[in-house]
Amino acid sequence: MIGIVNYGAGNIFSLTSALERQYLNYGMVNTEADLDKYTHIIIPGVGHAGAAMKKLEQTGLVAPIKALKKPVLGICVGMQLLTDHSEEGDAKLMGIFPLKTRLFDKNQGIKIPHMGWNNIEHKNNALFEGVINLTQFYFVHSYFIEYNPIFDIATANYGTPFSAAIQKDNFYGVQFHPEKSGSAGEHILKNFSNLKQ
Repeated sequence: MIGIVNYGAGNIFSLTSALERQYLNYGMVNTEADLDKYTHIIIPGVGHAGAAMKKLEQTGLVAPIKALKKPVLGICVGMQLLTDHSEEGDAKLMGIFPLKTRLFDKNQGIKIPHMGWNNIEHKNNALFEGVINLTQFYFVHSYFIEYNPIFDIATANYGTPFSAAIQKDNFYGVQFHPEKSGSAGEHILKNFSNLKQ
């Protein structure tokens, strides 16, 4: 069972629809006690990282999430919340990954936000098992996770290389939207559901 952290900053409908298409059971995490009901936890997120972090703090779930030993997946802004700091709103985040979330540099001649399909180059990681390398996934974001080879499990390029996916212990993050990335994205969600605790 997958628990979706319901903190008012996630596009939950498209995510639940993707889980249903894969016959994956899910429920909502509203309180600390709810975390115990599920084997895998997803933190969705859209919009402003600083505002999302404030909403997450108001739920009282930050410390309990950080203490989890079961698989956790942050999606888009949910991934950014796992880092130390975001330039968006100069926000202090959860600090699970010692990484910064930074604004793309429009001086590189790129449009911001980075919106649409982009290829990712992934490493040998259970999250990407069965996914052909350089498969395209769907992105919508103005801020990116700085590349760090220690945590990077998939890389994309948009003016600069950035982390499309990261892992540290039981914590995973993807910058793209698997729920909007067709069969490859749904395969990622299926792989996540199969990760062992």
